[in-house]
Amino acid sequence: MPPVADTEFSQRDRVEATQDLAGVPEGTPGRVMTVVGLTWVRYRVHFDNGVELSVLDGRYLRSAPKKKHAHT
Repeated sequence: MPPVADTEFSQRDRVEATQDLAGVPEGTPGRVMTVVGLTWVRYRVHFDNGVELSVLDGRYLRSAPKKKHAHT
């Protein structure tokens, strides 16, 4: 198990899974919906594949690359 993450995310941050999670393959992007905790921060994340997971430690998440907008 990886060590506890020192990166904290904020509500609405884009993130992605750092490993396979229940119904969420590694690398799947999502958005932080809720942040809870004082000494142990956990996240509720809605992933782009429709799965929503709660009580995720930050070690299972990393910042997602910025989406590129297509210009028409």
